[in-house]
Amino acid sequence: MDLQNMFKKRAVSAGTDSSQTGNKPEVPEGLLRKCNKCGKAIIAEEAKEQNYICPKCGGYFRIPAYRRIELLADEGSFEEWDIEMETDNPLGFKGYPEKLESLRKKTGLREAVVTGRIRIEGMEAVVGVCDGQFLMASMGKVVGEKITRLVERAAKEQLPVILFTCSGGARMQEGMVSLMQMAKTSAALKRHSDAGNLSVNVLTDPTTGGVTASFAMLGDIILAEPKALIGFAGPRVIEQTIGQKLPKGFQRSEFLLKHGFVDRIVERHNLRETLAQILKFHSKNSCKKVRTVHEEEQSQGKREPALSFQNMSAWEQVQASRKADRPSGSDYIQALFPDFMELHGDRYYGDDKAIIGGIAHFHGTPVTVIAQTKGSSTKENIERNFGMPSPEGYRKALRLMKQAEKFHRPVICFVDTPGAFCGLEAEERGQGEAIARNLYEMSSLQSPILSVVAGEGGSGGALALAVADEVWMLENAVYSILSPEGFASILWKDSGRAKEAAALMKMTSGDLFRQGIVECVIPEPEEFTVQTMHTVSEFLEAEIAVFLEKYMAMDPEELLERRYERFRRM
Repeated sequence: MDLQNMFKKRAVSAGTDSSQTGNKPEVPEGLLRKCNKCGKAIIAEEAKEQNYICPKCGGYFRIPAYRRIELLADEGSFEEWDIEMETDNPLGFKGYPEKLESLRKKTGLREAVVTGRIRIEGMEAVVGVCDGQFLMASMGKVVGEKITRLVERAAKEQLPVILFTCSGGARMQEGMVSLMQMAKTSAALKRHSDAGNLSVNVLTDPTTGGVTASFAMLGDIILAEPKALIGFAGPRVIEQTIGQKLPKGFQRSEFLLKHGFVDRIVERHNLRETLAQILKFHSKNSCKKVRTVHEEEQSQGKREPALSFQNMSAWEQVQASRKADRPSGSDYIQALFPDFMELHGDRYYGDDKAIIGGIAHFHGTPVTVIAQTKGSSTKENIERNFGMPSPEGYRKALRLMKQAEKFHRPVICFVDTPGAFCGLEAEERGQGEAIARNLYEMSSLQSPILSVVAGEGGSGGALALAVADEVWMLENAVYSILSPEGFASILWKDSGRAKEAAALMKMTSGDLFRQGIVECVIPEPEEFTVQTMHTVSEFLEAEIAVFLEKYMAMDPEELLERRYERFRRM
């Protein structure tokens, strides 16, 4: 397997004019090829050695299936399945059998997908890799059957599924038989998922048509290689249909990341490491020990919430919660979860950067972490919309919570928002519905939920991440029905009375602890910044360990009943 077949239509002359160069020998035929990304001449073997990446422009070439597996699998661990399966001619399509036979001889493949069992850094999984050399990896009945058998066997053996897509879509020569493979592969993945198993898809260039509209987009986690073409209808079809020139970057991986349909873009040389990390997060043997050195004291019921108030007025606490240099959600993630892997997108419309979400380990236990964050600079504030989430942010958070429920991971949320974004576009895309859906689903989520109000807890925009088994607050955080300015403006038609409103609203951590709305208040240093947050993060680390020990020991029925009664009392 080398690059010659990939580039044979784009080959450039390797010869030179002896009148200009003397008796210099010609470059051997086939050594030089033309990059179809940048147009420059490259040495084929050099590109091959660099994982089929152009040494001049860094562009990605399509990589043969067996080479892909070689780059991923622990040495000698790949066991191929269903290798003898070959396609017949269900429609009696003229010339189709001859085309298939020619491709078998040319590529050494029997069909367009290679399937089997592998290990990646010692962790077992099953893998299916589409190979564009064989009819552009279009999905006929054998491709669909091999993927379905792979997924069924993975479900039976409780193994993760990793699928690499590279396809032009359904196989035209097999008509409706090909179309039915979309339903068949999707149904198999649903059964695999319902059994609590992990599936990871890696989208490569191109992933289009019926493959995109079936198994390619159904992974629990969806990765993509840079600049891969990903879409249902191809760009040419779209342009011909609508009569418009498509924008630059349309249907590329980066476009899909922005619009919420992939979790991460991963460069080829990082794929093995990234997949290994994902498999570790979902290992059936993940460590469940979360107690700290304080476990004996804490297990005796001696845990006391700290209430070391700094004698600040309610309005002063409001101002403290809004300080620009106050730690935000991303700072807590960095301090408490060093191996955090961010996952992106709501799978519907976009990736709201006001909410960060992903998976991590806490003392060896996999957890899902979700945080509202404002940013630490003007540029980042704007990028994150000052911590005001849009519907996509709440839908992303809920997607990750439901994923946590499937894999029995606790959920830890950090709340810090002046409120949900109230712009026109947020209303058009269903801001109220998105918040309501979170309240509805979180009330019955069969995983422990902890929410920490770290700064501002603004109205329903905060509550959408705080329907939890326990809610904690930092000492100078605030949590309220709306801002003091808004309260004063509505009740007194005078936003200037915000200071008076803050005292009346009982929105401070002390007020809410005494009302039984929060379970724990976390002391802050007098000057609370990222540089001084270590005391807070140490306190949180110890208390989170106790929380997880307590709530992970509950069965789902007890967990949900306690959560319901928590709010029922209010």
